[in-house]
Order: sequence, then structure tokens, then C-alpha cells
Amino acid sequence: MYLIGYDIGSSSVKAALVDAETGKTLLRTQYPDREMEMQAPHPGWAEQHPDQWWEGMVQATQRLLKAYPAAKDGVKAIGISYQMHGLVLVDDADQVLRPSIIWCDGRAVDIGAAAFERIGAQTALSHLLNSPGNFTASKLRWVQENEPELYRRVKHFMLPGDYLALKMTGEACTTISGLSEGIFWDFLEQKPAELVFQDYNIDQALTPKIQPTFGVQGQLRAAAAAELGLSPGIPVAYRAGDQPNNALSLNVLEPGEVAATGGTSGVVYAITDQAAFDPLSRVNGFAHVNYTLQQPYVGVLMCINGAGITYNWLRQNTGASALSYPELEQRAAQIPVGADGLSMLPFGNGAERILNNVDMGAQLQGLNFNRHSQAHLIRAGLEGIAFAFVYGMGILQEMGLDLKVMRVGNDNLFQSRIFAETIATLCQSKIEMLDTTGAVGAAKGAGFGAGLYGTLREALGSTPVVGGYAPLADASAYEAAYQRWLHKLSNK
Repeated sequence: MYLIGYDIGSSSVKAALVDAETGKTLLRTQYPDREMEMQAPHPGWAEQHPDQWWEGMVQATQRLLKAYPAAKDGVKAIGISYQMHGLVLVDDADQVLRPSIIWCDGRAVDIGAAAFERIGAQTALSHLLNSPGNFTASKLRWVQENEPELYRRVKHFMLPGDYLALKMTGEACTTISGLSEGIFWDFLEQKPAELVFQDYNIDQALTPKIQPTFGVQGQLRAAAAAELGLSPGIPVAYRAGDQPNNALSLNVLEPGEVAATGGTSGVVYAITDQAAFDPLSRVNGFAHVNYTLQQPYVGVLMCINGAGITYNWLRQNTGASALSYPELEQRAAQIPVGADGLSMLPFGNGAERILNNVDMGAQLQGLNFNRHSQAHLIRAGLEGIAFAFVYGMGILQEMGLDLKVMRVGNDNLFQSRIFAETIATLCQSKIEMLDTTGAVGAAKGAGFGAGLYGTLREALGSTPVVGGYAPLADASAYEAAYQRWLHKLSNK
């Protein structure tokens, strides 16, 4: 028995084939090999046509089947992870009406800000856990205002994963988790957010049917099966946005558990059983994959734009482009904690939400031409990114979240001991490294949704722990460097 999971990003579609009986990942692949094209018809816009995602799913599936042809008739469930906050619009024939307005499109910022004022900060935050911001609901309002003829043809608004499930099964449905990421869910009332629909004058009938995150949401129809190369009738049994799904992949399901990623941007995603929100909207709360009306688990997401992109910039612009990341780590490890007084504020990738949406730019402070070398720059960069994580995690702790265990994937920045030990030591938090990906998590989530496992923990329990980090006994040097970094941040 096999499981297939897809992770639909804005750069590529990743797919994984998992042995349902052993939980072993048999193969991971992606398509295309280069980043998918993104359209920007105007400054600040970002669009992709859903056909690109479907083509990526088709090609990635064929790569899986080429290596494991027996899977064609042995797949028992399909799961979907997808880029969050996108908007897909379909008509009565389930045809896409326009390219998707994706997560990084900024056209609806002012619409969301105005709605936040009209609704009122306390009301919005207590009911939605967020400002309407630049999320899916605000993008839909933009279409209503700017493309009224097209808007009148809309039968359903959808998130990217909703549309791909529709393409596979013919069933138009969504989830509570998906609605919450679009700012369409009311956490106090535990139902679709009437205050948003009313404020934006959006007909609630445009909402697809709500289905559980785990469970049979439709079966693979013949036309889609033929394109993918699979047998018809396979249940699509799980879907979730990429960050909740990443937490699932890392077995992060209950309060006190935290998932983190350190890619181009960095994310910390902590679970709480309270409808928690930050009064300053520096973090976002969404219904987690295991949210139910009886057990309303919320994932609180903290994002740092300037994470891996900072490290890559340093590699490309300090004469180190010929070095691998492990070689950079070796050089930086020769420098003491605190980089001999050199500090880096890694905020050079746009406005940072944890800094109240200030775009302050990246900064090096304390640079001394007689003392500091390339290795100092690399060390200061890694520490600066780690300090930004710690600063953001402080916001989560202010909200009452317990950060006892942090789980990460075996990739990107968490392969750096300097980076990871700095976070573990300052937060006094154990970091566990698991060998998994979002596509693998989606596959296992589908196995649970299809009834192949008794519990989610059983479905995920086979995920191997391949390493980790523990807080160092002597944190004094780390604390001194962090306090110096905080002082420089507060003076900007």
C-alpha cells in the first residue's frame, strides 16, 4: 500500500511516495527543476495560473511512478499541502476565471487596513486572531472592486489546495483551517466570519462546502487519474496550508510543541489551545490541522523575512561564493560567540511583521576594519538571524505560549550548529531534527484521513529523529551578545 503527498509551493511542486505499512519514504521528487514562473502585471503584484500547479503535480507524479510503477494501482490515499493565502476563483463549470493572486501579492494591503479600522482592532483580533490584512478575503474584495464583471461569474472562492482537490475529485470543498488562513473564520463564534463577509459585502454562498481536514474529501475521477497516471477512485483524504502541514510533518500537534523552518524566510509555528492573539498583530493565528469545535487548537505563526536570504547574501557578497555552507560554518566556528563585537540586524527582505511592519533594512554594526574578517561577517550573520528568531519567539512567550520542544526538518539553516545552538541556548528549548518534508507529511496525513491509522501520532510516529541540539550549560556569552543586538535594534 502506498500514499502520495503533494506540497504545492510558488517555486515548485514537491511529491513524495510513502509505504503505508512501514511509514518509510520511498521517493521524493519535484517539478519543475527550476522555479515556476510568477507573473507581476503591476508592481507589488504576484500571480500564478493554477494550471502551472496542476502540470507540476502531473509531472512529479510521473517521476514517482517511473521509479515505482507498482504504485499506479497501489495508492490508497492522496494528501495536499499548498501555499497559503492564495485566491482561486471558479465559475459554474469549475473553470478558473483568472490567475491566482498568491501569498506574496501586496495589492490588497490597504483594503485590509481599512477593514481593520472599520471592524475595530479589538473585535477583529478577538474574533479573527488577525487583521484582515493582505489575506485571501481582502484579495477577494479587491477582485469585487476592480473586476466586477468577472466577480459576478464567481461560483466559489478557493485556496490553492481547495482548487487542486476540486481538479482531482470534482468536489468543491474547503476546511476550517483553510478558511482561517483566508481570514474567513470566526474563532469566538466557531463558524464562518460573518463580520468579514458583511464588511466586504461578499455573499457567504461563495464559500465551498466545509469538510474536515482529515477524511475522504472526494475520490480521484477518471480524467484526472488519466493525466496523473494513477487509478481512479483513490481518496483525497487530507489538505492543509504549508505551514500547518509543516508542523504536522514534524509531529507538532499539541500545546507546548513548536515547529520551525529556516528557509529564505524563517517561521516559528507554536500550538495553543487558546484563541490567542498579539494586540500589535506581529504574529498570526490560524486553525491548526487538528482544530475541531470541541478541541480548538490554534497554530500561532511568527515569520521573519530575512532568514536564509541573509545567509545566502553574505555567501554571495563576501567573497565566499565558492565555499559550501558546511565550509562557511567551519570558518565561522573559529570566531567566538558574539563575533568580537560585530552585530547584524538581518532585516533586509522587506517590512518585518514582528517589527510592526517596519522596513528597516539589514545593518552591520560595530564593524572594525582592523579586527573583523569574512569569518566574523558569517558568524555575525548566523547569530543575527538566530537573534531575530529569539526576538520573535519572545512575542509568542508574551502571549503565554509554552515553547518546550522545537522540531525542525533536516535542511536549510537548522543544519548550522551555530544558528541552532544559539536559539536553543537563549530559549532554553530542546531542538529535535526530523527527516521529513511537507510532501511526506501530506502523504501520512492522507493515510490517517483514509482510516489506515488509528491516530495521527501513529501515522507520524515512524518519522525518524536524525539529530538535534540542546541548550548549552553556559549561556552567558550568548546572552551578552543578544543583549547587545537588542540594544542596537531598539536604537533603530
